[in-house]
Amino acid sequence: MIKPSIYISLLTSSMLAHAQLPLSVTSPDGQITVKLEKQQNQLVYSVNYGNQEFLQQSQLGLNTNLGDFSQSLKYKSHTTASVNESYKLHNAKVSEVNYTANSLKAQFENQEGRMLGVEFNVSDSDVAFRYQISGAETDTRIKVLAEYSAFNLPDNATTFISPQALPETGWMQTKPSYEEPYTFNEALGTPSANGVGYTFPALFKNSDKGWLLISETGVDSHYVGSKLSEGTKDGVYRISFPQAGENNGIGATYAAMAMPATTPWRTITLGASLKPIVESTVAFDLVKPLYQASQDYKMGRSTWSWIVWQDPSINYDDQIKFIDLAASLNFEYVLIDNWWDKNIGRERMAELVKYANGKGVDVILWYNSNGWWNDAPQTPQNRMNSAPARRNEMAWLQSIGVKGLKVDFFGGDKQETIKLYEDILTDANQYGLVITFHGSTIPRGWERMYPNFVTSEAVLASENLVFHQNSLDLHAYNATILPFTRNAIGAMDFAPVFLNKRLSQDQTVGTIRKTTDTFELATGVLYQSPVQHFGLTPNNLEEQPQFVIDTLKMMPTVWDETRYIAGQPGQDVTIARRHQQTWWVAAVNGENKAKTFDIDLPMLAGNKVTLMFDKKDGSAGTKQVTVSNSGKLTLNLLAQGGALIIGR
Repeated sequence: MIKPSIYISLLTSSMLAHAQLPLSVTSPDGQITVKLEKQQNQLVYSVNYGNQEFLQQSQLGLNTNLGDFSQSLKYKSHTTASVNESYKLHNAKVSEVNYTANSLKAQFENQEGRMLGVEFNVSDSDVAFRYQISGAETDTRIKVLAEYSAFNLPDNATTFISPQALPETGWMQTKPSYEEPYTFNEALGTPSANGVGYTFPALFKNSDKGWLLISETGVDSHYVGSKLSEGTKDGVYRISFPQAGENNGIGATYAAMAMPATTPWRTITLGASLKPIVESTVAFDLVKPLYQASQDYKMGRSTWSWIVWQDPSINYDDQIKFIDLAASLNFEYVLIDNWWDKNIGRERMAELVKYANGKGVDVILWYNSNGWWNDAPQTPQNRMNSAPARRNEMAWLQSIGVKGLKVDFFGGDKQETIKLYEDILTDANQYGLVITFHGSTIPRGWERMYPNFVTSEAVLASENLVFHQNSLDLHAYNATILPFTRNAIGAMDFAPVFLNKRLSQDQTVGTIRKTTDTFELATGVLYQSPVQHFGLTPNNLEEQPQFVIDTLKMMPTVWDETRYIAGQPGQDVTIARRHQQTWWVAAVNGENKAKTFDIDLPMLAGNKVTLMFDKKDGSAGTKQVTVSNSGKLTLNLLAQGGALIIGR
């Protein structure tokens, strides 16, 4: 593992009790200012970008079993510092990060004499804060019963946020699982679909002044996964803890920790455009690896029979076809989904893994997370939910050569459930297994915290394209939402690239795809996931031109650099990603009308590139074009169409 280099220099120290609020800290470029002060006996903060207000005075504080840390806090001291850290990632949208920020740490005393520390880190694109609680030596443990952290949006801001699901709803009572649609430019304070708030990440448009994305990072087994409350009419959203009914009511809704205690980071990414939101690394900047990787884990592409051929394909012969498909495309993995233990059996699975390995393909196997928290019947069950069963199973998986697991159906964000995620990841590392989570929570810095974590679903993903025609009709529109919301904060296992006209095995029934072939290819780059499960089927090898197959053979899944190029939610989006020396630029049109627009590609200025474009019949075409010396390139996209540019 590459160890990060960290440089923290103390700039000023105000350790005397007579120092007064307000306090402030600015970003290194001076554009972002955070002010910390008291208002009506409460601790509040505000955030400005340039001269524009992005967050108005917003409450801070906690309520705990050791006392209230939200009212009548007495200022004690503060320090400011600069932070400069360099680190590497092997499984994300960038590979090398130089994180620079300015830090403010302020100490306050509550009425019981215990200390609350409030820490802010402010970079050129992100604001993050967290709390530290300390007390007497006899204060050995704490329950954080509620967090009062608030985000007070300017009154004319609008929302692009996903409502929280009610517990034990959805298919087989498996929700919540972060699979609800996003609002679109909705007024602040509009009641959510279910009346229980909104999931992270949460995107807000600050009128014509810019954008901000609110989320959290650094959540592990010491805390709950949080969300936003319902908003008030004047734009106040608060941190909210899990609902009592999540995970079949198992576990508490509060967080319990040893003392001294530190909470996860709350993050706010902001700027005049969507560029900082697409390019932000704040989810990784503020966390550290929790253990060393047991080996160099392989990222890559995977075939997956279930997504189009569904449950009937989980048999030995069909899996051979998808292993062969993976080998033909030079893919690294095949994913074998639910019921494999009953339909194929453990002995024949060992044979199947051996066959795949002989073709240069590694195997990922599906598991139900369940013991008892939902009614999902799929097996294998009761293998991942307890340490003895899990370790025995993982030892067997390692012995037959399996390299990864997809674990499904979690249904909540309680601390007990977050601990289950961590336990699965930690045990899997001992057996050389990469982990994908489905029916799950969002990653919260997990790509860096857990080196064998690769991706999470936590999105209204591509299975819905197969299940519901309406989802397929909205596929292009949603593709212009997800890069600015869910995928901006971490790996998203949407499972892209469908080339069948109808999403079924024989293409005579099933939902009908309206997106173009080039749109579909572009989503393989637009959606970032270090293990990418594709919606391809064996017939695509004969139906598609060779240049499409060749493109799939070389499409990366991990990136050295990511840049926002253009786009707005609901309209279109263009994102560029670099792997080694080659740039891949994906553009998609979310609207039901053709459009022509220019994009700026300064990194490819004057260079000849390959352009994959929409032909009139919706199939993919290709040609060589030259980007102008000024970096301009004109794109012509059909309705629900796309473009893919490859060059260096």
